Amino acid sequence: MLFEVWAPHAGRVGLHLEGRDRPMEPDPDREGWWRAEAGAGPGTRYGFVLDDGPPLPDPRSRRQPDGPEGLSAVVDHSRFPWEREWFGRPLPGAVLYELHIGTFTHEGTFDAAAERLPHLAGLGITHVQLMPVCPFPGTHGWGYDGVAPWAVHEPYGGPEGLARFVAAAHRHGLGVVLDVVHNHLGPSGNHLPAFGPYFTDTHQTPWGAAVNLDAPGSDEVRAYFIGSALAWLRDFRLDGLRLDAVHALRDSRARHFLAELSAAVDALAARTGRPLFLIGESDLNDPRTTTPREAGGHGLHAQWNDDFHHALHTFLTGERQGYYADFAAEGPGALVKTLMGGFFHDGTHSTFRGRRHGGPLNTHTTPAHRLLGYAQTHDQVGNRAVGDRLSARLSPGLLACAAAVVLCAPFTPMLFMGEEWGARTPWQYFTDHPDPELAEAVRSGRRREFAAHGWAEGDVPDPQDPATRLRSCLDWREPEREPHRALLDWYRRLIALRRAEPALTDPTWSYTGLSTGSDGCFSFQRGPLRILLNPGDRPAETWLGPRTGEVAEVVAAWRRIEPPGPDGTLRLPPETAAVLRCGSG
Repeated sequence: MLFEVWAPHAGRVGLHLEGRDRPMEPDPDREGWWRAEAGAGPGTRYGFVLDDGPPLPDPRSRRQPDGPEGLSAVVDHSRFPWEREWFGRPLPGAVLYELHIGTFTHEGTFDAAAERLPHLAGLGITHVQLMPVCPFPGTHGWGYDGVAPWAVHEPYGGPEGLARFVAAAHRHGLGVVLDVVHNHLGPSGNHLPAFGPYFTDTHQTPWGAAVNLDAPGSDEVRAYFIGSALAWLRDFRLDGLRLDAVHALRDSRARHFLAELSAAVDALAARTGRPLFLIGESDLNDPRTTTPREAGGHGLHAQWNDDFHHALHTFLTGERQGYYADFAAEGPGALVKTLMGGFFHDGTHSTFRGRRHGGPLNTHTTPAHRLLGYAQTHDQVGNRAVGDRLSARLSPGLLACAAAVVLCAPFTPMLFMGEEWGARTPWQYFTDHPDPELAEAVRSGRRREFAAHGWAEGDVPDPQDPATRLRSCLDWREPEREPHRALLDWYRRLIALRRAEPALTDPTWSYTGLSTGSDGCFSFQRGPLRILLNPGDRPAETWLGPRTGEVAEVVAAWRRIEPPGPDGTLRLPPETAAVLRCGSG
């Protein structure tokens, strides 16, 4: 077996294999690379020795059976038990479901999560989006402090556990998307700097020195992360990747890293014959993120749209602190604007940032499915002081209103695990750092952060307390009880309607009747379907137009409603959403 490693600054490199060291030779064809042939099979432990130092794990390790600080292990991906050919599921028309393996079930493993996949298939989900699964210190955590971008967290089940999960998803017709982190590595167990210039002080990020995408040595660093992305898609037969915080990828080169990555993914899709896609998380509101490379953009296939989330959140909750302020000040008009053009901040002043922010999307050339729309995500729940979901403050009726907007808007909808039944379990920030100093720094830092916003320290959950993770696990008994059962049925109906009605997956930004009235009702129409909300606590009457009542049919409603009268007036109970089919008369 050939072992290779990039270590451009080392004078000597050795292969540590089965308890003994053997020298490696410089690769004559690749500067900075070292290589050695040795007998090894699946499970064989190994590491690399730099200039007579201690054995370190392989930067391209595919398995870390003893955690990030331990030796690497050989993995043979050809041995994975793939049961059938997978031809993929494209992003247009998709309904995504974000989940965290460690809290989706109390067991917190791939195999336990796979047992719940029939629930997602029955719900109408098309793709499961996994939060990061790369190795990180300890057993439980969000996964964004991973330190081995090619490997799989062992407590979840390691690489074979992930393969079994993906195979099970495919049996149910579900695609799988993986959240990957290219913008930083975790603070503990990161050995990349010992091997080469993976980081640079040329740029700074919230996590310290930036990943080296444009300084000397960056060609190999870019290839390292692109190779990791392709390996996930190829070796685990994934359908797409969600790229964490791409705005933190500092890159001044003429061809941005994201454009290089998207080109490589498109080439892999062509070779495999499977549709593959990249979804970026970006707070830049930059149209270039999803603009095709041929038109000067980065060529990502979609991006998260927090502006839509913020507009919907303030519309239903009335919150106005922090980054919600501008959206709350605009009232329902913020939701109208994001439905019409995607971004709320499209060059407008952001009081939260103290400057103008974003740029306008060209809705004539940008399909609406390139934006993901959602009412909740791991960030928007977990980064609250106590990890409270919308269900902690909104009635089932208002949760139903949120679902109607998300699932009937032209964006690609995404749900956060448990949202579909209005889960009452919080989703809190939790860690499991073995280093006591790092653990205390995380604990005290989080409490200081929220104390500045008026929270008492004792009210902020301790991230290191195992009870914080346990509180965040879904309670799978809830869907069997009311009102959770009714809300779950509502989500099923809306997703089935989205699948059956071409107008709801039409990627064009075409609406009629997009408005908010003096009666407090909100409505928009997509093709023949009119979506109406009454978020108020009193019944409301809304006028749909002349003769509408003669040709309108109630397709779905959270509360029982009668069709509109002959004069086109519809009576909506409080905290209700409804979908009507309006013919031409």
